[in-house]
Amino acid sequence: MTKLTAIIPTGNEIHNIEAVIASVSFADEILVVDSFSTDGTFEKAQTLATKVIRREYQYSASQKNWAIPQATHEWILLVDADERVTPELKEEILEILEQPSQEHVAYWIGRMNHFMGERVNYSGWRNDSVIRLFKRDFCTYEDKHVHAEIITNGTVGKLKNKLYHNTYVTFDKYLEKMNRYAWWQAKDYDKKTGTLTPYHFVIKPFWGFFKHYIIQSGFRDGVVGFTIGCVQAYVVFMRYVKLWLLRKGRE
Repeated sequence: MTKLTAIIPTGNEIHNIEAVIASVSFADEILVVDSFSTDGTFEKAQTLATKVIRREYQYSASQKNWAIPQATHEWILLVDADERVTPELKEEILEILEQPSQEHVAYWIGRMNHFMGERVNYSGWRNDSVIRLFKRDFCTYEDKHVHAEIITNGTVGKLKNKLYHNTYVTFDKYLEKMNRYAWWQAKDYDKKTGTLTPYHFVIKPFWGFFKHYIIQSGFRDGVVGFTIGCVQAYVVFMRYVKLWLLRKGRE
């Protein structure tokens, strides 16, 4: 069987570290890339993973691109700390690795998203997929601060089974995360955004809510869907406020 390295980036993930490592225990190597956690994540990972390395965190794509070449094996399964490989997904991955030669250099994996303790079935998260199983030497993350995807030198397949994903700890923590994303997005959008106008501060946030809540049927997710729509509008608004501050040299 082709050997596999599971990479897990971490940063203060003591509440997730044991479960996520357990979910990738079938990998031949478990590589934890820690960004100098202060909550015991690093110490706990050392007792569970094959190898734990540390690097100061800049942004997700930078961290992952640094980690990928550190993997011992050619095939990589990259799993965030708030994700879990389900038993069904594990079996599908092992079936691919058992093949004498693989048709693709990477695979899309869908995610079963959960928010505020509930499964999100709509709200723009229904068809959420990420490339997480891939060949080390054929793939790299695009250089974006937020929502960077893998660029591949070859064909990409899609797995049938999904990752379990629960990004929610508390609502305050989630808003803190969205504020960080807004800063990073401001940097990504600076080069491609012209003069800021009421369109950016009013129309685009409203469209963010309308798209998630109405067009993508967020109303069918109840309070969770309404919250996602409101948070999405907030993030878009804050993105352009922070871009305005960035251009003024302020924070």
